[in-house]
Amino acid sequence: MSKKPQILITDDEKSIRNILRDILEYESYGVFEAESGADALKQIEKEEIDLVILDIKMKGMDGIETLERIKEMKPELPVIMISGHGTIKIAVDATKKGAFDFLEKPPDLNRLLVTVRNALNSSELVRENKQMRTKLHGASEIIGESPAIQKIKDTISKISATSSRVLITGENGTGKELVARSIHNQSRRASKPFVDVNCAAIPADLLESELFGHEKGAFTGAVSQRIGKFEQADGGTLFLDEIGDMSPDAQAKVLRALQENKITRVGGSENIEVDVRVISATNKDLQQAIENGEFREDLYHRLSVIPIHIPSLRDRKEDIPLLAKFFLEKLGEEEILYSGKSFSGEAIEVLKSQQWTGNIRELQNVIERLAILAPEDEITGEDVSRLVVGNRSSKKVVSELIEDMDSFQEFKEQAERMFLVKKLEKYDWNISATAEAIEIRRSHIYNKMKKYDIER
Repeated sequence: MSKKPQILITDDEKSIRNILRDILEYESYGVFEAESGADALKQIEKEEIDLVILDIKMKGMDGIETLERIKEMKPELPVIMISGHGTIKIAVDATKKGAFDFLEKPPDLNRLLVTVRNALNSSELVRENKQMRTKLHGASEIIGESPAIQKIKDTISKISATSSRVLITGENGTGKELVARSIHNQSRRASKPFVDVNCAAIPADLLESELFGHEKGAFTGAVSQRIGKFEQADGGTLFLDEIGDMSPDAQAKVLRALQENKITRVGGSENIEVDVRVISATNKDLQQAIENGEFREDLYHRLSVIPIHIPSLRDRKEDIPLLAKFFLEKLGEEEILYSGKSFSGEAIEVLKSQQWTGNIRELQNVIERLAILAPEDEITGEDVSRLVVGNRSSKKVVSELIEDMDSFQEFKEQAERMFLVKKLEKYDWNISATAEAIEIRRSHIYNKMKKYDIER
């Protein structure tokens, strides 16, 4: 650590606090003191504490209750429990509730210092791991200051410390996975895996194996044992995206897993306990799906303990300036070519005037196009009109196709390919949703994608 680690000693015996202070200050640690659990919580809230040494037996709020409150406030803050009445049961209970270690009073000097160093190193590793996950999977910062977005941020702050299940609804491209990652990254599970599953992208007959895993020989092609997503997410968060596209059989098995906190691999008989927080998302109206008999009502109630609805970009246009600037600066960080570019006020107004049927994902793609193709460092309203608004003209595209194609069959195939790609992009390459929207079978879409060599 670059700065001097700050350690909070919490004990209602002043003599113990004095002994520990002398030892720790001699080792060049910064020291704070608290004589009660309530006092400790106040100091943790206002000071940058790196480690807590906490007595179990105290007047008022005892050490175990204080530990629970600390873990709700700052899940990653390591806590070493100490007690003059140590038992195996107390040590086990404290460890289960998140304590880093348990020491008896008066603590052995060498063991105390080794435990302190290990706790601080472990905390640093957790922070580095969290930063690495963020870099690998994308930042979880939610950009926007509109009332709707502020409400979502407030909700995330309230629920992150819990393990309550969350159902996120909203159109494609609104940032449902971003919200899910933000919840995970602010929770006590942040150092554990965040595992995402797109329920619409996996064929119904393979989804069960994907979620629960399978044993060797469970079905043709199962040449080895496979660990499913529930087990992979043990201790962390499982994000079930496009939950509305899950088959009835899979719905029943997910419901059972949520009820019992246990899963059984396909072809297996062993019940495997899992500790998973489930966050799900959908762009469908699940209430309507329930009425149509397409989604289980009991599963819906299990999943939607905390509902979060993300508004479309059309309903939060005041956030477009912030989003546009954020995406442009992000491009500048990734590619020096785009560094220093900016938007004129007129450009922002033209961006705000668009409908953004693809929401934030569409806006991000448009910002990248403008960064690449706009000739000057300042992107103007004329640039946006030419490169964005002009590209939306279907008449222009069709007329160019007619001009370029000599054969009717060639024109028809090109038009069909463009239509299909556009619809797949609109529905985030969700085959089921696209098939439903354009009223053809899913198998026909797969055939067309193969015919026209269409890939995501």
